[in-house]
Amino acid sequence: MRTLLLISGSLRKGSSNEAVLRTAAALLPPDVTATFYEGLSDLPHFNPDDDQDPLPEPVADLRARIAAADALLICTPEYAGALPGSFLNLLDWTVGGVEISDKPTAWINASARETPDGARLAHESLRIVLTYTGAAIVDEACVRIPMTRALTGPDGTAADQDTRARIAEAVAALLA
Repeated sequence: MRTLLLISGSLRKGSSNEAVLRTAAALLPPDVTATFYEGLSDLPHFNPDDDQDPLPEPVADLRARIAAADALLICTPEYAGALPGSFLNLLDWTVGGVEISDKPTAWINASARETPDGARLAHESLRIVLTYTGAAIVDEACVRIPMTRALTGPDGTAADQDTRARIAEAVAALLA
């Protein structure tokens, strides 16, 4: 059994990013289990002085979840032309650890627009930061898929079949 850790960069309940990840979890093959990281708001502000043993409990939990996963799938919004501060804080806590090194990692940007510029800066920022962490970025699985709340069904997943198919393709590429 393989484990896929799903990380949303949005603090908003019922966000489009959460819907993408819930859809990914619903579409996984039977030999893969999804776990959601839900501690984003619990992480302390990153301080290099605190990046040592014993780690703050929320940071230790984050790193343990990353270590236990076989792969990571991230979905984060672009906020004011960059990654949201709370999500960047999460990434800052991963730089000093080795848990993400060589871990297959991908992201889906759920921008409301499918254009070359839709979430472009978040996409580029993720690549930069995750390269520093040593993550094994799976390029074929790093995609931009337009997703809005209007495309989210009552079960909290993408209702649109084309969107579901594109998410399934990205996940399959990550797990290959």
